[in-house]
Parts: sequence; structure tokens; C-alpha cells
Amino acid sequence: MAAAPAPPQAPPKPTWDPRRPQPPYPWLRPTIRIRLTLLYGGMFLIAGILLLSIIYLLAAQAISTGNQPPFKIIDFSKLQVSSADCPTIKNSLQLDDFNQAISACIEHQRQVALDNLLSRSLLALLGLAVIAFAFGYAMAGRVLTPLGRITRTARAVAGSDLSRRIELDGPDDELKELADTLDDMLDRLQRAFTAQQRFVGNASHELRTPLAINRTLLEVHLSDPGAPPELQQLGKTLLATNERSEQLVEGLLLLARSENEIVERKPVDLAEVASQAVDQVHAEAEAKGVRIEGERGPAVVQGNGVLLERIALNLVQNAVRYNVAEDGWVRVTTEVQHGQAVLTVSNTGPIVPAYEIDNLFEPFTRLRTERTGSDKGVGLGLSIARSVARAHGGHISAEPREGGGLVMRVTLPV
Repeated sequence: MAAAPAPPQAPPKPTWDPRRPQPPYPWLRPTIRIRLTLLYGGMFLIAGILLLSIIYLLAAQAISTGNQPPFKIIDFSKLQVSSADCPTIKNSLQLDDFNQAISACIEHQRQVALDNLLSRSLLALLGLAVIAFAFGYAMAGRVLTPLGRITRTARAVAGSDLSRRIELDGPDDELKELADTLDDMLDRLQRAFTAQQRFVGNASHELRTPLAINRTLLEVHLSDPGAPPELQQLGKTLLATNERSEQLVEGLLLLARSENEIVERKPVDLAEVASQAVDQVHAEAEAKGVRIEGERGPAVVQGNGVLLERIALNLVQNAVRYNVAEDGWVRVTTEVQHGQAVLTVSNTGPIVPAYEIDNLFEPFTRLRTERTGSDKGVGLGLSIARSVARAHGGHISAEPREGGGLVMRVTLPV
């Protein structure tokens, strides 16, 4: 029977990020200011070339003498002529030859005058073009100043500072209308974000409290030595279900909080964070027969240590839990590459299709249907890791490892 065709690969997701760093050569970017400068300067240059061509043609026509001079010498028996510019004119020439030499000299002087006019006009045009480009660049910058203010405010808002407003002054033109529209949008975003924070705080209290009470009651009943075995088994099942609900609530709250950029940052060594995550998962790895290895070099970043530890813990836990039954291993490394701190977690495990990689980072999504309902997690680990990485200005990527398993790589700015 023919094998079923592989599902189509998902289209790549946009990777635009308003917090991304500036390119190394900003002058090479085709910005609006550069394009306006080229437009203004180019129009001036074209107009100058046309004007110079017209002046040159008019000047050439004005001083045109044709093949013969406007005069003719009839008798030059007593005429003495000397010319440094036209050495061919001599008294020893015959009358016809003398007239031809005068015509050639006048034509030569005409051409010299036109060449001087052209060269000096080109130099003047070049100087004026430089001035025009500089003036156009300055004027374009002045015209685009409101756009720069809008961009700076948008970047500040991207850094979770929703209190910033553009408040653009000036004439009631299209740019001011755009700035006012963005200010109204920011007002709505701030109200929505404040409502979300309030909801998260209320949900944290309303959801944690009954779950904590249920856990306490179940633990009290399980501690009763006289309880029948059936009740003991039911209590353990309910306690496991309650613990899973607590993990789900904690994961949802952490996911909601980590969607925003970290404002208060402190130096955090990814090597230390990864080592702590390995220590917490070490017992589970030994129980499953999974070996944890890898060299962890210093990689200091600015961020929140608790959230960064959550990234490492989620990745290492997934690498241990979704591993092979025998001779499995997990490799955890930290290093600095190209000015960025990199945390890499690779592991053995089942073969992962490349088209399913993006789905791993979606909340409540697992790789295979048989994982649904399992006790390995609640399906939020990689979603939380991605949100925390984005909040720190970094990103997380995954790729299938040859032979099975995954290679997870977290890149953060140092």
C-alpha cells in the first residue's frame, strides 16, 4: 500500500519585531529621507543639465561665424599682423591663404570659448548639485521629524511603556492626524492592558485559593490511616488531578505575565540557570534512565532570573520526558556566539516531522495525539519559553535532530 503523502508544510510566520536592533550600516537603508533627498537632488540635477544644454546651444548659436569671418582683407601690403594664439597667421602668406588662416583662427577661438563655458558651467552645476542634495536632505529631515517622533514612541510602547503618547503639535495635516489616531489607539491598548492585569490578579487569587483548599482537604483525608483502600485510591487520583489543575493555572498566569517585555533587569548567567534546571530534573532523568551531559560556559544576560530559569527548566523537562526508552541522553550547553548568549538543549527521542515544529509552541498543543491526556505536562511549557524569550528581546527555535529528537536553541542579547 502506498504511503500517505506528508501534510503540507506550514507557511513561515512573520518575524518582524519592533525591538530588533538597528542594522550595522544604517546609511545603506533606503529610508524615506534618503529617497526624498535623491528625488529632490535628482530633479534639480536634471533641471540643471537641461538649463546648461540650452545655454550652451544658445551661446554656440550666438557666436557662430560660419566658415568665413565677418570681414575680408583686400590689400594688406602695409599690414603687420602678430598673434600668439594663431601662429599660422603670417605676413608672408598670400592674400587668400591669409584670409583662410584668419577664418580658422576665429573658429578655433569660438570653440575654445564654448569649451570654457561648458567646463565652468559643469563645475558650477556640480557645486550647486552638492548644495541641493544637502539642502534636500536637511529639508527632508525637517519634514519627517514627526515620523521620527512617532517611531520613537512606538518603540517605547513596544517596550511595555503604554503610558507614552506622541502628542504631536503643528499644523492639522496628515501626520498630525496619524499621530492623533495612534494616541487614541494607545489609550485603548492601555485600558485593555490594565484590565488584563487586573483580571490576572483576580484570577490568580480566585483560582489558587479553591485549589489549595482542595489539596489540603485531600491530604488530610489521605493521612487518615483508617480510610478504606478505595477511598485512598480515589484521594490519590483526585490529588493528582488537583495538582495538574494547579500546574495549569500557574502556567496560564506565567504565560500572561511573560507576554510583556521585562522592565527590571539584572545580570543573569545562563550557565547557572541551566545548571539549576538540570539539578531539578536530575532525579526524574535517573528514574527514566536518561543521561544529562554538556558543557555550560559563562553567558551573562540582562533579565529576570526566575523567568529565565523557567525557560531552561521547561526545555530540560521536555527533553527528559519525551525521550527514548533506553540509552537516552540530553545535552545542555550555554555559550556566547556572535555577541549573543545561546542556550541549547538537544535530546534523543522520537522522530519529529519538520512541518510540526511550529505547532509545538502553540498552547495546549502536543506533537502526537497519543500524548493528549498524558501526565507529562499541560502543553504550556514551550509556549511559556517562547513568551519569556520574546519578553527578553530574544527568540527560541527548534529543529529536528538527525536520528530522532529535537535541538532547542534559545538566543538572548547579552
